[in-house]
Amino acid sequence: MQMIENTTRRAEPLIDQNDGVPRRLRTAGTRLAFVAMIACLLASAVSARGVLPATASALLDNGAVPAGQVQAQLQEQASPASAGAEHAEEHGLPPNAVEIGRVAGFPITNSMLVSWAVSLGLILFAQFATRGMQRVPDGAQNFLEWFIESLYKFVEGIIGPHLTQRTFWFFGSIFIFILTANWAGLIPGVGSIGWGHATAHGFKIEEPLFRGANADVNMTLAMALVFFACWIYWSFTEIGPLGFLKELFGPKGESTGFMKWLMIVVFFAAGCLEVISILFRPVSLTFRLYGNIFAGENMLEAMAKMVPGLGWLLPIPFYFLELLMGIVQAVVFMLLTAVFTFLMCQHEQAAPAHD
Repeated sequence: MQMIENTTRRAEPLIDQNDGVPRRLRTAGTRLAFVAMIACLLASAVSARGVLPATASALLDNGAVPAGQVQAQLQEQASPASAGAEHAEEHGLPPNAVEIGRVAGFPITNSMLVSWAVSLGLILFAQFATRGMQRVPDGAQNFLEWFIESLYKFVEGIIGPHLTQRTFWFFGSIFIFILTANWAGLIPGVGSIGWGHATAHGFKIEEPLFRGANADVNMTLAMALVFFACWIYWSFTEIGPLGFLKELFGPKGESTGFMKWLMIVVFFAAGCLEVISILFRPVSLTFRLYGNIFAGENMLEAMAKMVPGLGWLLPIPFYFLELLMGIVQAVVFMLLTAVFTFLMCQHEQAAPAHD
C-alpha cells in the first residue's frame, strides 16, 4: 500500500486534475521548437559571411590601415580560393553555408532553410499529436507521450527531479531538434540539389539549395551560445552570485591552520582554470557536433562518387552509420549540457544527524 501511494504521489505533477492528460504535452507544440527558432536567429547573427569586408571597410574609414595594404590582404586571401576552385571536383560539401537570398537585409542560408523546415515539422507534429488528447493515448499521442516521458526520466536520473523540472524544456527540445536535424540532412536532395556546372565526371553542385542544419558551424555555435546563456541564468537563480563564486573559487572540505590558507590558494588557482574551461565549453560543444556531422556528410558524398555506376549502392551501409551517429551526437550534446548544469547547480545535501 505504501508503494502504491508513493507511485501515485510521484505521478500527480504529470497529470492534469481535470482530464488526466499529461501537462507537459499540452504545451509541447510551442516549447519543442523554442530553442531551434532562437538558434536560427543567432546562426544568422554569428554568420561569418560579410565580416571580413566590413572589417576592411572600417579600417579604411578610420585611416588605420592604408587602402593598398587592405586590398593586398584581401587579394592574398582570395587567391587560394580561386586556385582551389580549379580542383573543386575533388572536394565534397563546402565548409561554409551558402547564402541563397536576403529578406530586408537579413541573410538566408541553405542550412537555415533546413533548420526552419525541421522546426516547422516538429511544431506541426506536436500540435497534431496533442490535438484532441485522450485519457488512453493511441497513435501519434501515444508515441509522443512515450518519447517525452522516457526522455524526461532519462534526464531526471542524471540531474535529479528539481533541476529536471526547471530545465527539461531546454534539454528535451535540444535533443529532439538535433536528432531530427541530423536525420533530415540524410534525406536525398539535401546537398544534391542546387546550382553548379557540368564536368567530365558529371554535374558538380557548387551551391546546394539545402544543407544539413548541423553541418553549418554557425548553427551549432548558436545552440551552444543559447545553452551558455541559460546555464548562467540557471546557476545564478539556483545558487546566487555569491554561491556561483564560491563554487568556482571557494575551498572545499574542512581544514585549519596552514592547510586552510594553502587550500584557499590551491582552490583559487583551480577556479581560474575552471573559468577558462567554462569559457571554452561553447567552443567544444560547437565543433564536436559540427565536425562529426560535416565529416559524415562528406563521407557519404565521397562514397557516392568513388565508383562510377555504383553511387547508389556504396553509401547505403554508411547511411545506417550516420543514422546511429545522429542519435549519438544528439545524446552527447544533451548529456554534456545537462552535466555542466548539474555540476554548477547541484545543492549540497544536509548531513544526517548523529546521536
